[in-house]
Amino acid sequence: MQFFNNHIIDKIRKGYYSAAYFDRTQQILLRENNIQTVTMQIFQKKDTVLLCGIDEVIELLQIGTGYFSQGTWVNKYSKLTVEAVPEGSMINATEPIMHIAGPYAYFAHLESLYLGILARRTSVATKVKDVVAVANNKPILFFADRFDYFLTQEGDGYAANKGGAAGVATPAQAFLWNGKPIGTIPHALIAAYHGETVQAAQAFSKHFPEVPLVALVDFTNDCIATALAVAQALGSKLWGIRLDTSESMIDASLKKYTHEKQLYGVNPTLVKKVREALDKANFQHVKIIVSGGFNTEKVAFFEKEQTPVDMYGIGSWFLQGTNPFTADIVTIGGNHQAKEGRSYKQNPLMRQAKYEK
Repeated sequence: MQFFNNHIIDKIRKGYYSAAYFDRTQQILLRENNIQTVTMQIFQKKDTVLLCGIDEVIELLQIGTGYFSQGTWVNKYSKLTVEAVPEGSMINATEPIMHIAGPYAYFAHLESLYLGILARRTSVATKVKDVVAVANNKPILFFADRFDYFLTQEGDGYAANKGGAAGVATPAQAFLWNGKPIGTIPHALIAAYHGETVQAAQAFSKHFPEVPLVALVDFTNDCIATALAVAQALGSKLWGIRLDTSESMIDASLKKYTHEKQLYGVNPTLVKKVREALDKANFQHVKIIVSGGFNTEKVAFFEKEQTPVDMYGIGSWFLQGTNPFTADIVTIGGNHQAKEGRSYKQNPLMRQAKYEK
């Protein structure tokens, strides 16, 4: 797998993404010919975490370890010994997950990069993993494309896949694992047809007949009526519907219960009523996808209530929070050398990374 293109590789080698003090540290060590072997130890501070980003870090080290000499890149990855816990392993606080052993002068400039890779990938993968764990084998869709800068999509989609997501929204999110993006009719297409969900669905079916048709049914805040109208118009061409009612609104079918706070937005009662209406009209084949403010707790609640959901679409929550990693030199020349409170630790899960030219 290739995580970095040639343009990015050149910038990595020139220190474009490196904290200035790491880049300057490398320059000092090279000028002083200080090529002592050190052991860099990496860990994080949370329990029950799904480790992700190891393969990307190893590729980073393979292409970024070294220095420029008279304008020519000198690759020194072969001088390193890298041991790491395998991608996708469960890890806990303070457990070392990687040892990088070799002359620090050759890889000092990469510290910002490999810690950032591990932090972002592990955070996304772990949050997806946590939702998947409570969803009773129902697919989780990673719809986080609109909630962060677009150039993060490839790595985020990779991490989501490692966490167990069944699908992603964009080609970029699917790129690193050779997947295919999936999606539904957006509210904007319905608006373009003057709020006529049936017409929007028919247009989608006409121009993309090979794509499973999933129609949003909350545009007029009447999910039952809209779901039935779309199902009656499209029949077997309708694969599923998506409920995305705003958390500040109560669907028309539930407005007689206005004093019950739990009926705002997408809620178990609404989903059950939509399912009952579809089944009664002989549209049992139509799947129900829900979205809008979902997280681990909300999915767990829906499952506890035995809500007839077929899939969960989740977006911004996957990108909230962080999972930082820390790196310390813990040995120099085989002898203990670490800041107070840190020391070399072994981890039986670590495996040596193979050298690739």
